[in-house]
Amino acid sequence: MQGITVLGATGSIGLSTLDVIGRHPDRYEVFALTAHSRIDELAALCDRFNPRYAVVRCPDDIARLQARLTTRATEVLAGQDALEAVASHSDCDTVMAAIVGAAGLLPTLAAVRAGKRVLLANKEALVMAGALFMEAVRGHGATLLPIDSEHNAIFQCLPSGMAGLERGGVEKILLTASGGPFRTFTPAQLADVTPDQACKHPNWSMGRKISVDSATLMNKGLEFIEACWLFDARPDQIEILVHPQSIIHSLVQYVDGSTLAQLGNPDMRTPIAHALAWPERIAAGVPRLDLTRHALDFQAPDEARFPCLRLARQAMSAGGTAPAVLNAANEVAVAAFLEGEIPFTAIPGVIDRVLTQLPMSQAANLDTILDADRAAREAARASLPLCRK
Repeated sequence: MQGITVLGATGSIGLSTLDVIGRHPDRYEVFALTAHSRIDELAALCDRFNPRYAVVRCPDDIARLQARLTTRATEVLAGQDALEAVASHSDCDTVMAAIVGAAGLLPTLAAVRAGKRVLLANKEALVMAGALFMEAVRGHGATLLPIDSEHNAIFQCLPSGMAGLERGGVEKILLTASGGPFRTFTPAQLADVTPDQACKHPNWSMGRKISVDSATLMNKGLEFIEACWLFDARPDQIEILVHPQSIIHSLVQYVDGSTLAQLGNPDMRTPIAHALAWPERIAAGVPRLDLTRHALDFQAPDEARFPCLRLARQAMSAGGTAPAVLNAANEVAVAAFLEGEIPFTAIPGVIDRVLTQLPMSQAANLDTILDADRAAREAARASLPLCRK
């Protein structure tokens, strides 16, 4: 019986994780659940799964959650220290790291430093602090399993998990992208898109922030950076391929001419179940793929219409604190777009300004990375008036 902590339990990944856990009560029990602000949803999950701990963001939310709980088996905690405590607790075996954005870095890192089995859905942890994060994985004996459907597909197609590519005869990783809801839009059409349009992904059910990232292709840029760290790959060893149907989740090409792909219906329960049970396999509740119903298409991404992908490549090439700055500026720009403060096409402009404006340094330690994150957020907010409609 594995004790599971779900960081970000009320988000789409957290809910999918709990769906899979609920199908296997003989294998898994919920140790802790955390949420940012969805108190009612968290209360319902606590009543169903009876975790030992529930963690909310603010101390003021403790009483709100306690008032909604019907179970008395759950102790309610609040704040950053509590997040890190439930992620590193000795009675927790596995941590689903599904907090969106930079907020997920510290509790995910706490789980790694405690040597946990970490299911990584928070790509920003590697984008911001890739070298430090992977060093901690190795140094503390943590098991790191990717949850993004693309990275999980790559993991499944590699000969021995995350070993060096050349040692396994790997020539190239093909990282697929759906292209988002605006794949065929002209620049004029892109200038007029609304937040609601951007959040309607054609294939996946996701939160609003990641849906916008998918629409700008920044999500694929962040996944590109994540893949470099996860698989110890050079940027030139990873190619991005637009695949609108999201049936092939990624591919690995070998030096002998072979190409291995992982296929499945677009449902995050598949990679979640794979990582939860690895190296075994368990049922995920996902319908079987019927290939007679699908025609599969592939195109190269258009970085002229979707410059966020180019900006991510540049940040990875620059190294140091540049990826953390990229991520922070993007989070501010996406939030501003969702609030109607800037147009969709201004998002890459905000990011580009911040990357150009701020000096970059070596990501020598966590404090340096967090300082760069704060500076980038301030610079991004200062640039928003220049981008408003």
